[in-house]
Amino acid sequence: MSRFYVKPEDVKGEEILVSKEEAHHIIDVMRLSSGDEVVAFDGTGKEYIGKISNISKGNLKIKIEKITKPKLKHKPYVTLAQALPKKTKIDFIIEKATELGVDEIIPLVTERTIVRLSEGKRTQKSQHWQNIAISASKQCGRLDIPKVRAPLLFSEVFKEIKDYDLAMMACLTEDSRPLKEVISDFNGKKILVMVGPEGDFSLKEIKQAGSFNIRLISLGRLVLRVDTAGLFVLSVLNYENQS
Repeated sequence: MSRFYVKPEDVKGEEILVSKEEAHHIIDVMRLSSGDEVVAFDGTGKEYIGKISNISKGNLKIKIEKITKPKLKHKPYVTLAQALPKKTKIDFIIEKATELGVDEIIPLVTERTIVRLSEGKRTQKSQHWQNIAISASKQCGRLDIPKVRAPLLFSEVFKEIKDYDLAMMACLTEDSRPLKEVISDFNGKKILVMVGPEGDFSLKEIKQAGSFNIRLISLGRLVLRVDTAGLFVLSVLNYENQS
């Protein structure tokens, strides 16, 4: 059954008024028509099962037949603060992090970050990245959608450290501790994972992180690529949450 995303405000009583962009995808790409059964989700944990009841001038309506709100398993709220990598690697990271259940993504500008965005580009890119998260949630069957923030400077993240029960930074220093060891006795509610750019965090940044009680973690004896490191940590956290 076809599944797609609708905004919560698009749900009107027993009907869903589908926006033009998503309607175009349903009509012209998925080739669905009146009477076809579909599933929609609104990012708040609800799913709507219904049938297309009307298609007109690029818009469509869904007649809701059933609303479900599956109980989500309790797990820590995980934020990935990912230094912006070169080219379009961040698109891949956001897509896969969404599939791995991340709750929030913060694109990070660090000392060694090569990609620098103007104010206008920040807004444009943020919407593009959020759309990737929506598409990935739709594809993998998530009921919620991770929040993708506008890029933050490395120093700006420190202002939010107090909101987390555990903050970790993946880095290659000798005093970093194995990830397994750092999370072995964690029983809090919120986790921050910081991943650096190509070339790792600078020594200055690593020292700053230590002064804010951010735990320095090792991801094993092999050096992982920037587009692998964060996903590795999310996979480990998923495993620990299931065991």
